[in-house]
Amino acid sequence: MKLSDFILSEMNSIVAQWDIFAAAQLPAAAHMGSLALRDHAEQILQAVAKDISTAQTVEERSDKSKGSTPRAIKSPNTAAETHALLRAKSGFSIDQMAGEYRALRTSVLDLWTKNSEPNTVDPRDIIRFNEAIDQAVGESVAVFNAQIDNERNLLLGTLGHDMRNPLHVIELTAKTLSKMDAGTDVATCAARLLKSTNSLKALLDDLLDFNRTRLGLGITISPAAVDLAAAFSTELEQLRVANAGRSIDVEVNGDVSGVWDINRLNQLLGNLVLNALKYGAFSSPVRVALNGLPGEVTFAVHNRGPKIEQAMLAQIFEPLKRGWDGPPVSGTDGSMGLGLYIAREIATAHGGDIAAKSDENETVFTVRLPRLQA
Repeated sequence: MKLSDFILSEMNSIVAQWDIFAAAQLPAAAHMGSLALRDHAEQILQAVAKDISTAQTVEERSDKSKGSTPRAIKSPNTAAETHALLRAKSGFSIDQMAGEYRALRTSVLDLWTKNSEPNTVDPRDIIRFNEAIDQAVGESVAVFNAQIDNERNLLLGTLGHDMRNPLHVIELTAKTLSKMDAGTDVATCAARLLKSTNSLKALLDDLLDFNRTRLGLGITISPAAVDLAAAFSTELEQLRVANAGRSIDVEVNGDVSGVWDINRLNQLLGNLVLNALKYGAFSSPVRVALNGLPGEVTFAVHNRGPKIEQAMLAQIFEPLKRGWDGPPVSGTDGSMGLGLYIAREIATAHGGDIAAKSDENETVFTVRLPRLQA
């Protein structure tokens, strides 16, 4: 019997085995009934049987193997896509969902070979069956990942919004305590509260910026005329105070004025300098060099220290990536590995870019900023 015909004729037996496997996927399946466990199993099998029995050209097979099968515009979700969406909402992991397809592949081929006459099993049916299952897996995984991304973005957005008010209350309380003449102990506690609040606000800002970029909204900027030399001088002085004992040197060449969002550029500079302080040699200064060029301004942050290997350098601006654990630096505790990613996004929002290079002598991050028009 052709495999496609076998699938249709033995649908109940195959779905029953699907049910048994799905019921073992805990904890998600613990409170799911048979109807939910079998969700779209029959429709997926019907689609697989149809795929096997449909004539296919070499080009179509090649497209399918690359996951680029043509699809009609505004066509409804396939059974595999809907199944993935419901599995994600039911609390299945992506591994558990993929396991369903592995079990389905095994059970179908096992039942078919056991119920077929010797020498009647067509290898071409097995190839087409595996192609069809792989197609369903690809559709399911894509939708499952999209659903998880949506839920994560919603969580991050809600978390960022809901944390603002209590954090603001803590900040105001700390400021009030710091102004009270209540003794050294209270003043010290207030200062600690303010420092911790600022760290949490920075983490929260990074989280919200990360969420915006993942939603495709990008970093928001409000450009205005600014002199980077003066603005960066104030920002770097604050970093020196926060990191007593470390040296941060500055050199300026040419006209470094332009139209940019200085708050965002200070954030970018702060991320690069804190990164240099954390991973650079403690005994060597961090050097910031600004250069005014025709049509653009560049600034580079230099630090001496261990060389960053090329493999790490290639992904250093990707989110949630962190390097080796250097000595603790004020303002970096609790970092989520978003600093360099957000630095890149800020540079991109200004129409510029950021690059990194590292050798045995030093590591340099260079930012290029076109002089935007007001």
